[in-house]
Amino acid sequence: MPHPPLTPAEYWDLYKPYRGGGAQPAPEPGQFEWTQFPGHGPGPELLGTPRTVLELGPGEGADAVYLARRGAQVTGVDFSAFQTERARRWWANEPGVTFIHADVCDFLVTEATEYDAIYSMWGAVWFTDPEQLLPLVAKRLAPEGVFIFSHAEPGPDAYGPQQMRGKWLEGRERQLTVLRWQYPPQTWADLLKRSGFTDIDARIVPPPGDETLGTLLVRAGVA
Repeated sequence: MPHPPLTPAEYWDLYKPYRGGGAQPAPEPGQFEWTQFPGHGPGPELLGTPRTVLELGPGEGADAVYLARRGAQVTGVDFSAFQTERARRWWANEPGVTFIHADVCDFLVTEATEYDAIYSMWGAVWFTDPEQLLPLVAKRLAPEGVFIFSHAEPGPDAYGPQQMRGKWLEGRERQLTVLRWQYPPQTWADLLKRSGFTDIDARIVPPPGDETLGTLLVRAGVA
């Protein structure tokens, strides 16, 4: 009998500790990039100059710290207890940044704060049902706020929740499976419009050189 897909929290809490993440030094928050290719594509300028920022799925926390060092008050919400604990430990002495362990949808339902910018860089937007997530994000954006997210370019037949499989943990008999939502840019634009967003720009950033996989990059606002 096949195993049911892991939740994203189960996946990261299994995968990252095995990879020795707890013993690694903190990464250097010297860059802020939306694509998977260093030095390629736009950077933090897409966010403007927000005073308050929410990151959905901060992982290691380096991008949140980058923005905090530029003067923003940043909150990072991650469903992985391991990721959250590690980020808190690494960045305990950094002012202006807070890491919270929670499901992003639960957080957006219970949190009353409005943010100038909400973003997800290869993070929670990829692993959360957009029909549930996007309306919640729209409610938590301040007037004229921006919502930006990026993840890998979807395949030509990718539509809706896709199963990502692999034996990432060496020596494990169980193949890990997690769901991630993938749509072409126009579908994302339609989903955002139905959820109350305006000024939507959904596109594929082409890869550099001989690379074959680009980056989906989506930016939207609220009135």
